[in-house]
Amino acid sequence: MIGVLISGEGTNLQALLDADLPVVAVASDNTKARGLDRAAKAGIEAGAFPAAEFESRQRRDQELAEWLGERGVELVVLAGYMRLLTEPFLDRFPGRILNVHPSLLPSFPGAHAVEDALAHGVKVTGATVHFVDQGIDTGPIVLQEAVAVREGDSPESLHERIQAVEHRLLPQAVRLFLDGKLTSSAASA
Repeated sequence: MIGVLISGEGTNLQALLDADLPVVAVASDNTKARGLDRAAKAGIEAGAFPAAEFESRQRRDQELAEWLGERGVELVVLAGYMRLLTEPFLDRFPGRILNVHPSLLPSFPGAHAVEDALAHGVKVTGATVHFVDQGIDTGPIVLQEAVAVREGDSPESLHERIQAVEHRLLPQAVRLFLDGKLTSSAASA
């Protein structure tokens, strides 16, 4: 059973739903995230956990992890979730958190990967699915695919092409995990 964390539109969530993967819960740090509407439309329980409602990030992550656990979540997928997860959350789902990121990691980690790639003048960037650890986009890489940077690309045009790749790679990585063909060393720790 999959729990998906989002912060915005939820297009990667939609890719998981379109792939008929067993998503049972969707949560966001943003009460206005359009992805929450996507979840509701699909009949999936959704909740918002905005930072302002909690005394600390750790407390929010602890409650979020408990909420997902109560819904039978075994795998957490970060699908455009723009917050770093703290130890209480990571400890609850060791080796069972996947993230999709708009670059060929380890290049351009963090929240501005597409803009950073353009600023550095690279000819190729891409998308990466990786396991989540305590670092910023530093966990073991699962799948990657290159995307060419075109002359005159804007952050929006490049990100649109990267997202098309993300929408294929993320469901593929989730299916590998669910089929037992993908594990992280953290899962056995």
